[in-house]
Amino acid sequence: MGLTDIQHSIAAAEEKWDCTGRTQLIAVSKVQPDDRVAAVLDQGHRCFGENKVQEAAGKWPAFRDKYGAIDLHLIGPLQTNKARQAFELFDVIHTLDRPKLANTFARLADEMGKCPDLTVQVNTGREPQKAGVLPEDLDDFIEQCQSLDLPVKGLMCIPPIDEEASLHFALLNKMAEHHGLEWRSMGMSADFEVAISLGATHVRVGSAIFGDRVPA
Repeated sequence: MGLTDIQHSIAAAEEKWDCTGRTQLIAVSKVQPDDRVAAVLDQGHRCFGENKVQEAAGKWPAFRDKYGAIDLHLIGPLQTNKARQAFELFDVIHTLDRPKLANTFARLADEMGKCPDLTVQVNTGREPQKAGVLPEDLDDFIEQCQSLDLPVKGLMCIPPIDEEASLHFALLNKMAEHHGLEWRSMGMSADFEVAISLGATHVRVGSAIFGDRVPA
């Protein structure tokens, strides 16, 4: 496939589910060679996702110098000691997942006078090896984030690979509605159309745009 094919698929899904213009496509460029990223930029796309702060820091300043404004999303786990650098690089952080990180974000927002838009990562599958707030802890965590004046716009999830993704998308949508949050960051290359049918506002698509990843 490629960027145009994915854009057409998103448009078709939005038309089918009567939500035209709702979905933002995040092109996941992690571990992709610069020439592949440049090819997508040359097609006019300006919204990208990275998993690691260090990789993004080595890649995106030069691309922004050449191509201008680029909407950059952090979609991987964030260590507290990388939070300041993440604030400087990213427009959106999708992986707010614990009280310590929320407190760090609040302190940095106060110091720097700015804060990226945020989504709370929810561990909908309750997987012990995976980051994210457990569903039963979400109410208290959202309340904490609101008390810190953090700009939480929505929720994010990564369903377990061996379970039906639609169940997790539906759960995330329900939780976002309960909290009056607009964004639902869910759906990847294999299931973004299902995610759109269940309320996704941001889909994270990598291999279907760029091809298989090229590990460093």
